[in-house]
Amino acid sequence: MSPKGQLVVPRDIRKQENFKPTDRFVAVRIKEGVVFKRVKIPNIEAEFKSLSKEISQHFKRRGINGNDLKGAIKWARKSS
Repeated sequence: MSPKGQLVVPRDIRKQENFKPTDRFVAVRIKEGVVFKRVKIPNIEAEFKSLSKEISQHFKRRGINGNDLKGAIKWARKSS
């Protein structure tokens, strides 16, 4: 372990597991010590853009426009 608390994964394991410098890991304590597990952290901005695009396409196919949305929001606010 480095003075900064960093651990080095041997090159052959990095290659075999296709680890990238941007990968993130969680440390899990077990009876015999600690296990490090790679975790996937979602790219929130990319997911938001993808979802927005999908919703826009859906609305366009259905002929829903901005005025329709404003009306629906106004209706929902009155109903609650």
